[in-house]
Amino acid sequence: MNESSASSGEPRVARNSRLSADDWAQAALDLIAEQGVGAVAVEPLARRLGVTKGSFYWHFPSRDALLQAALERWELVEQQQVFGSLEEVPEPRTRLRALFQLVAHEVTPHVIYSELLKALDNPLVRPVIDRVSQRRLDYLMASFRQAGLSSTDARHRARLAYAAYVGFLQLSLQLQQPKQAREEFESYVEHVIETLIPAS
Repeated sequence: MNESSASSGEPRVARNSRLSADDWAQAALDLIAEQGVGAVAVEPLARRLGVTKGSFYWHFPSRDALLQAALERWELVEQQQVFGSLEEVPEPRTRLRALFQLVAHEVTPHVIYSELLKALDNPLVRPVIDRVSQRRLDYLMASFRQAGLSSTDARHRARLAYAAYVGFLQLSLQLQQPKQAREEFESYVEHVIETLIPAS
C-alpha cells in the first residue's frame, strides 16, 4: 500500500484517510510478523499508515478489538489460501504433496504463526490458535484416511506431520538455527514428503 501511494504521487495521508478496517487488521498482522503480538498498538500503527488515531477509532473501539480483527483475518486468509487452493486436487496423495510444498515455501504466514505461538497466554490468541491447529489436524487426518490409512494410522501420521511443521518453525525462527541452503532445504522437504505420504 505504501509503495503504490508513493509511486502514484498522491499524498499518503489523502490515500490512507480512506483506510478500511481490513487495512488496519492487515497492518496489525504485518506488525505481529515483525515485532510480535505485544507490539500491536494504536499510535505506531497510525504512524505507519500515515493517519491519525481518529481513523482507528472510526473502525475499532479498542486495541483488543483490532487484535481480534487481525487474528480473524489471519485465520480466514490462511483457510482460503492454503486449504482453498487445494480443493480442486482430487487425488489425496497428490493433494498432500501439494499441501506440503505450499506450506514449505510460505514465509510470512510462518512468522505470524510462530509469533502467535509465543503469545498463547493472550486470551484472544489462544482460541484462534486452537481452532487453526485443530482444523489443520482434521484436514491432515482426513487426507491420510483418503490416501488409504486406517483411522488410527491417519491420526498418528497427521500429528507427526504437524509436529514436524511446528518443530521446524521452532528450530528456524525461535532457536534461530542456521538457515539451510536452498538445495538442502528442497531435499529436506522432499524427504518429509516421501516419509509421511504413503506410497500408492
